[in-house]
Amino acid sequence: MSNEHGNLIKNPKQLIIMVFASFFVPLIIILLLMVFVNNGKRVDSSAASDQLIKPVGQLNFKDASAPRVLQTGEQVYKAVCASCHTSGAAGAPKFGDSAAWATRLGKGYDGLLTAVLKGKGAMPARGGASPTDISDYELGRAVVYLANSAGGKLAEPKAPEPTK
Repeated sequence: MSNEHGNLIKNPKQLIIMVFASFFVPLIIILLLMVFVNNGKRVDSSAASDQLIKPVGQLNFKDASAPRVLQTGEQVYKAVCASCHTSGAAGAPKFGDSAAWATRLGKGYDGLLTAVLKGKGAMPARGGASPTDISDYELGRAVVYLANSAGGKLAEPKAPEPTK
C-alpha cells in the first residue's frame, strides 16, 4: 500500500497545537463577529429610554432647593393635558373645539377649575398631576388657556402671594 495520504499529525507536539487551534480559532472568529455585529448599534441609553417612554411620560429632574418657577398655561397644557385633549381620548373635549367646549364654558372658570381639581369622568383629579409638581394656580392657567382656545373669554387667574 502506498502512503500518499498519511496522517497530518506526526508527533504529540502537533497534536497539542491542533487541539488548541481547533478550540481557539472558532472562538476568535465568534468574538470578531460579535464585535462586527454590535459595532453600529451603540446608542445613548438615556436618549433611548426617553424615546421609549415619550408617548406616556417625560422625565423631568429638578433641583428641590431651587426657587419655584411658575409655568404658563400652555406649558401645563403640554405637560399634563395634551395627552387627552389633543386627541379627544376618553371623551375629553379637543383643544380648540368650540362645539365640544360650549356647554363646559357656561360653567365659568370656577366650575372648570373644580372639575380639574376633583376630576371628572375619565379625567383623574388634577389631570393626574402631583400637587408638588403643579400648583392649583398653574392648573388654573391651563384651564384658561384650554378654554380660551375654544372661544372662551376667561381672564388669567390672579397670581398667588409669594411665600417666605
